Amino acid sequence: MTTPRLVMRSFFLATAVLWANAVPGQDYPKKPIRIVASGLGGGNDFTARLIAHGMTTSLGEQVIVENRPSGVIPGDIVSKAPPDGYTLLVSGSALWLLPFLRDNVPYDPIKDFTSISLAVTSTNILAVHPSLPTKSVKELIGLAKAKPGELNFGTAGSGSASHLAGELFKAMAGVNIMWINYKSPGAAITDLIAGRMHLTFGSAASTKAHIEGGKLRALAVTSGRPSALFPGLPTIAASGVPGYELVAPFGVFAPAGISPALVNRLNHEVVRAVNDAGAKDRLARAGLEIVGSSPDQLTAWVKSEMNKLGKVIKDAGIKG
Repeated sequence: MTTPRLVMRSFFLATAVLWANAVPGQDYPKKPIRIVASGLGGGNDFTARLIAHGMTTSLGEQVIVENRPSGVIPGDIVSKAPPDGYTLLVSGSALWLLPFLRDNVPYDPIKDFTSISLAVTSTNILAVHPSLPTKSVKELIGLAKAKPGELNFGTAGSGSASHLAGELFKAMAGVNIMWINYKSPGAAITDLIAGRMHLTFGSAASTKAHIEGGKLRALAVTSGRPSALFPGLPTIAASGVPGYELVAPFGVFAPAGISPALVNRLNHEVVRAVNDAGAKDRLARAGLEIVGSSPDQLTAWVKSEMNKLGKVIKDAGIKG
């Protein structure tokens, strides 16, 4: 038989559980939120500001983007922040690939962060100078095998998405193409247009206008599926390199230890921000495609990329 004391105890326990789960959703946020991102400009900063604008509007509290130098600094700051939902990180693959590129990275990309959402991705474009006698990926592979070490591609930064796209292509297609490291994406594209370089795995933002203007010839996208931003352009995977896929991702993370209720709330806010009608147009013009994943999907993505690209980095001896 149920006693009055047992009934009251059950009531208070249930109330406590409901209150613990309700507080983050009802009372959050009570103060400004900061999103730590890398330096001004580029897809990372653009994505962070777009999400900050959307969250500010929906939450009624200011969300501020704090730019820090690229590298380990943004991740280091957020990994050491309180897990209270007031410090977030927007980062590309540097967060989880830097431990493969340099020594003494001060955080663990899995243990020290909580995934919120893979917000957007950007496909890269395999493009060649129009003088190169190749109009398909298969023809490019044939030319590269006929002339090992004679073709080259250039990117800005060792270990960048464009660089790793090229190294992954070399490994999976079995070709020897030389890599040239440039100080900036603009310098690499300038040399490609001038014919001083043969091909690139450049970002959509850096190549699209030149492709449309006829200064470059696009062969394929690096994404696993055709891109709505480049209708009619095939994937590298469907053009002779089965299984090939690489995109530049931009995910949202919180420090490890944040409550599940806050994770769900933040995921909802990020997904809503990138799917806003105005945001969709801005993202498309910037060459970014909406994902808005669940937290678990982002975690799975990070682990998969670490396994795949970590091997590419080690095999090619790449250092950041």
